[in-house]
Amino acid sequence: MNRFTLALLSMICSCCVAIVVAPAATAGEYNTVLNIGDAAPAWSKLPGADGKEHSLADLADKKAVVLVFTCLSCPTAVDYEQRIEKLRKEYGPKGVEVVAVCVNKVKADSLEAITARVKEKQLGFPYLYDESQKIAKDYGAIFTPEFYVLDGDRKIAYMGALDDKTEADAVQKRYVQDALDAVLTGKLAPQGEVIARGCRIRYVRERGGTN
Repeated sequence: MNRFTLALLSMICSCCVAIVVAPAATAGEYNTVLNIGDAAPAWSKLPGADGKEHSLADLADKKAVVLVFTCLSCPTAVDYEQRIEKLRKEYGPKGVEVVAVCVNKVKADSLEAITARVKEKQLGFPYLYDESQKIAKDYGAIFTPEFYVLDGDRKIAYMGALDDKTEADAVQKRYVQDALDAVLTGKLAPQGEVIARGCRIRYVRERGGTN
């Protein structure tokens, strides 16, 4: 193998480190914090791109909630923006609220950047920011974008990928939509958990103290 081939392989590998794709799984296989049927962790007073503070309790009248962990610094997450907006438009009239949250502590994902993005793209879903990263840890979120469907009792009905393909035109299975259709008719989601695809959430490393 010549030096050109080795360099090309190195470039390909370095570009793919952040993007993870895996097959579908049964419920509970990937998330190490939550199981299907668990009570959804609440969030409160998170600042949003609309200049307001948002809490899960504010959505008490909603039949279901879709919580999306996403960001602006991940190409996959950005590619999903319009699919998230389409989901909001499709299910909003059915009593579903779609909420996006960013927890990455980098300039590209700041609340100011999110606010500008929402305005530029005219995104209609609440886009929140949690500097503490607590909400993502509470949900056991790993990737952006990563989706959680909360039923009317605010229990976890589904968690994982929105659909089965990164390319919108190639999508065959719509996991979140299927979960919502089930929840809204009082049924269990046909698939509880599917690993998300995208970039890893940039959790701040917690360093232990010294004695």
